[in-house]
Amino acid sequence: MLFNSFTFLLFLPLTFLIYWQVVQRNLRLQNLFVLVASYVFYGWWDWRFLGLIAFSSAVDFWVGQEMHHNRNPRKKKALLMVSLGVNLGMLGVFKYADFFMHSLMAGLTGLGIETSWTTLGIILPVGISFYTFQTLSYTIDIYRGKLQPTSDPLTFFAFVSFFPQLVAGPIERATHLLPQFEKNRHFDFAQARKGLELILWGMFKKVVIADRLSVYVETVYGSPEAYSGLPVMLATLFFAFQIYCDFSGYSDIAIGTARLFGFDLMTNFRTPYFSTSLKEFWSRWHISLSTWFRDYVYIPLGGNRASTPRWMFNTMATFLVSGLWHGANWTFVVWGLVHGVFLAIESYLRKIGRLPKVPVFFSWALTFSWVCLAWVFFRADSVSTAFTLLAQMPVDLLSQLSSLTELEISLRTFINTRAEFTFTLLSLGLFLGLEAWMAKKDFAQRMVQVWKPGRWSLYYLLAFWMIYFGAFNQSAQFIYFQF
Repeated sequence: MLFNSFTFLLFLPLTFLIYWQVVQRNLRLQNLFVLVASYVFYGWWDWRFLGLIAFSSAVDFWVGQEMHHNRNPRKKKALLMVSLGVNLGMLGVFKYADFFMHSLMAGLTGLGIETSWTTLGIILPVGISFYTFQTLSYTIDIYRGKLQPTSDPLTFFAFVSFFPQLVAGPIERATHLLPQFEKNRHFDFAQARKGLELILWGMFKKVVIADRLSVYVETVYGSPEAYSGLPVMLATLFFAFQIYCDFSGYSDIAIGTARLFGFDLMTNFRTPYFSTSLKEFWSRWHISLSTWFRDYVYIPLGGNRASTPRWMFNTMATFLVSGLWHGANWTFVVWGLVHGVFLAIESYLRKIGRLPKVPVFFSWALTFSWVCLAWVFFRADSVSTAFTLLAQMPVDLLSQLSSLTELEISLRTFINTRAEFTFTLLSLGLFLGLEAWMAKKDFAQRMVQVWKPGRWSLYYLLAFWMIYFGAFNQSAQFIYFQF
């Protein structure tokens, strides 16, 4: 079920009313209702895959109980391996089996060895990368002694499948979200209002910015050889804002929806495009995933408490794995590796005091430019296509910028109408202005500080802008659904 669908528009208020009017007095009924609503939400896409999330939940609940009652370190480690094997095994089969088989066949063909193999054609279950990591945090933290397992399977199953963040995060830790299922929840009007504000802001980012920009991005990235210079640069810039507004928009809607039901989810984005270094960018972008890889991959590898070569290797390896997590394509591997290499270099130069000191504006411009260039690999269909796009960027750029006629011709090649393009730029300007306003606090926190007439004026402005400029006719799913 998509947040930006008519179905969800009916599902959310109905679920909200039943939750607070029918089952609010009993904690177990609340959790049972959340579980049922979450399975309906997920099963709306394809009910057949409900068995996967139920199986993963059952295995990790059992592993948590067994580890808690077992004092033998070797048996506890074996139980942890069961959890890792089941969760990563499911992820490997459904997400990577066809990818690695196709890569192997391509490699053998390149060596002159013909194969008659065929890929399995497995459908990727929506959200599997998110909920497997969420359940893994539960068993790993129990193994490390940081968490006491819950003895209530209903509570645990509801925690794993919680519908606001089930499909695309934030990836919650059991230490943060699970205790919220174990205590009574009461309606809080102030929290509900903040939730609705975040939903409004998230919807604005998705349907007005992300879905509008996707048209221009698809035009250029769908036919990379047909474009050069400014259109390629603009499409890449637009994709940077498209993916940010798409994914952070989802996170805002998820966090806001959770608040309607009395839950607090972690912040997943903090205006990352205002960062002045790659390190700062990754402390602001997809925070739930970045901290997950830090705690469960980077630190176990040795983190920065190792020799310089080993520390740099740990950084690059973590980002390489992170890239592969994003998708079964070599483009994601290259994207992750590129970020890992340059973050390692940046951190090393900072460590030895050789990182050049430049004005803040130039640090921001360099960081933002590098992030945008790396997005080319993330968005392109293949590594070769990504290099084609990068090579096409400087071609004809000077002639396009030196003449108004050439500029207009180049823009006409990838925009539909001048009016639509103007509205898109105006929408992007409104978004950037509000984003700058929220550089240190999120939308809901900022709105608390606004005088009531001004707050309602902004509500109406965003609602009007969505109704008038929103791309509702596209029914576009969220980008991170594919991961």
